[in-house]
Amino acid sequence: MPQQKDIVRIAIQMPGTVAQLIQLDQKKPLSAVIKEVCDGWNLPGPDNYALQYSEGAQMYITESNRLDIKNGWILRLTKAPGRRAEDLFKGIQSSDGGVRCDSLKELASVSRDVTFAQEFISRDGHVLLVKIVEDSKENNQIMTYTLTGFMELMDHGIVSWENLSAVFIKKIASFVNKSTDEAMQQVSLDILENMVLSSRKLFLQVKQEVTMERLIAHLQVANQQIQTKAMALLMALLQTAEDSDRKEMFAFLNKKNLRSYIYKNIILSSSPVQDEMAHYLYVLQSVTLNHLEARMRTPLDCYSQEHREILHGLRQAAFETESENSLSHERRRSLCAKEFKKLGFSNNSNPGQDLVRTPPGLLALDTMFYFANRNPDAYSRFVLENSSREDKHECPFARSSIQLTLILCEILRIGEPPSETGSNYHPIFFSQDRLLDELFCVCIQLLNKTWKEMRATQEDFDKVMQVVKEQITRTLSSKPTSLELFKNKVNALNYSEILKLRQTERLHQEETLAPPVLELKERLKPELLELIRQQRLNRLCQGTMFRKISSRRRQDKLWYCRLSPNHKMLHYGDVEEDAENPAIETLQEKIPVADIKGLLTGKDCPHMKENKGKQTKEVLDLAFSITYDVEEYSLNFIAPSRTDFCLWTDGLSVLLGRDMSSESMRSELEILLSMEIKLRLLDLENVPIPESAPIIPKPPSNYNFCYDFSQTEQ
Repeated sequence: MPQQKDIVRIAIQMPGTVAQLIQLDQKKPLSAVIKEVCDGWNLPGPDNYALQYSEGAQMYITESNRLDIKNGWILRLTKAPGRRAEDLFKGIQSSDGGVRCDSLKELASVSRDVTFAQEFISRDGHVLLVKIVEDSKENNQIMTYTLTGFMELMDHGIVSWENLSAVFIKKIASFVNKSTDEAMQQVSLDILENMVLSSRKLFLQVKQEVTMERLIAHLQVANQQIQTKAMALLMALLQTAEDSDRKEMFAFLNKKNLRSYIYKNIILSSSPVQDEMAHYLYVLQSVTLNHLEARMRTPLDCYSQEHREILHGLRQAAFETESENSLSHERRRSLCAKEFKKLGFSNNSNPGQDLVRTPPGLLALDTMFYFANRNPDAYSRFVLENSSREDKHECPFARSSIQLTLILCEILRIGEPPSETGSNYHPIFFSQDRLLDELFCVCIQLLNKTWKEMRATQEDFDKVMQVVKEQITRTLSSKPTSLELFKNKVNALNYSEILKLRQTERLHQEETLAPPVLELKERLKPELLELIRQQRLNRLCQGTMFRKISSRRRQDKLWYCRLSPNHKMLHYGDVEEDAENPAIETLQEKIPVADIKGLLTGKDCPHMKENKGKQTKEVLDLAFSITYDVEEYSLNFIAPSRTDFCLWTDGLSVLLGRDMSSESMRSELEILLSMEIKLRLLDLENVPIPESAPIIPKPPSNYNFCYDFSQTEQ
């Protein structure tokens, strides 16, 4: 007798029949279950049938996934994957164009199922699709279905991309270069992206066949999907290329004003930038700015004639001096040392030593030289204004420039590889050809302004730099779309405003609390912590969309996870890009909360250990995992944001009976404590508090008593 836990009560449908209600014995072979269902409808040949989910992805039920079936689910009796693969294989080769079209349309849909894909590929169905593409005799609609089915089949990783012929690659490239059919262009761009990411050989073939002009042209179209696919292929080409190829491609793209195209057609577009496009814009920004890494990692060579000439050029541009050729060696050396000191170099006898530190290395010399040449008046004013001061409040230009360059490198993440999930791009990047240099020109003048506002001395140098970094970071976080807008915003954010913001963000914490207040605070904590715990669990019940990490392909790689209302199960499963809060019944996988053994974060997570050294700090800060079943298995997460990371790690800690420890929890607790204490300490003596809310009075019959400020006073 089967045990009760092995029995699942389900309904099975088939078009044109009355549904069968059965008790599915999970211990019984699936073939036997299907035979019983077929017998119930008097259907011969049970081997020709299979069970399939009737909703959602409609995947085939197999021995490996049958345990996911839950009580009350509705399944469908349909063609077995082998029979369906055989029928479609024949239909695709039919002489009837309508049959071919219908067969390929169905193939494009069912190929998402790995069970079907294995059957179809075993019949060399993918080879047949390649031949259809190579012959190019079909119309655009049939060709789109063919390409979509091919892409879905290849996405399972059963067949290697490297087996594709040069003729096939040329055909796909021609659809990108010449076709006017948008649907066919989208899937062709998708196929080429996967080719490029698969091997160096395919990268070279695609690079040879696809014209960069055409990819840039695709960025100017109104169709956001084509824009995104074109950007994805462009980023794949840039990331896969070796240094020499990448420099060549960047030179071409700069010549064609790629950033200008993106700025006009995407950044300034009335349509919001989608998440996937935001990722590719972030990657382009990161890859481009990382070209500065070599200069950032290279120290100044004190014996280099070129470097010495630039240093002396900075000195000569700041000070009008008599002809140095007529001076003796000692006199000239003394004059140079004096002027380098006024410029703000710490080692005035050998200023090159200040630029030996890396980072920022030669990048600091580049930014100073750019500022002196681009804004000579502002440069001279900065240096002369501070070098002539005798009140110990002078701002050292060189020292400030070196530190400012380092800060800008940190903010722009120069030298960090792009994250696979990052999307934090700066719109201003696409409006400027030399973003770092232009930002430096604005920010070095801001630094001088802030220095004066703070009435700083040399002892306050680090404090000033912290304020300047905060000014820049806050302004860039507002996503200014032009340098002028950035300049206006960052200058409006003066030292006084920074102090106000800091004071506001301290959450009104009182520096000193009387003992009774401290006692009240401790008494309130358990109640408020329980409130936060419930909020965390409610948030887990709502669920969150997570993105899978993949080096090959980012499309359709989303999954959703949520906690059951009774807090006993974690449900999760793959979802489509446009899915919003999928029902818990549609999530195919689950983990009992009672089986969860541990919570890991950051570099301790299994998926971070597997890619040790390849993950950025940004990804490490968002990574967490749960271990279950005696810690043999793990479910790995990359949170969409730091807020989601805090919510999930806190919620999972609550489920495990542990204390919450996130910075978000601490911040919220302080806010709630502050509000509650202020309410408790209100002076309500002799103030009657009604038991019910007062009645809202009726609105007045007219509003003639209101003063009309729009009228000009006579």
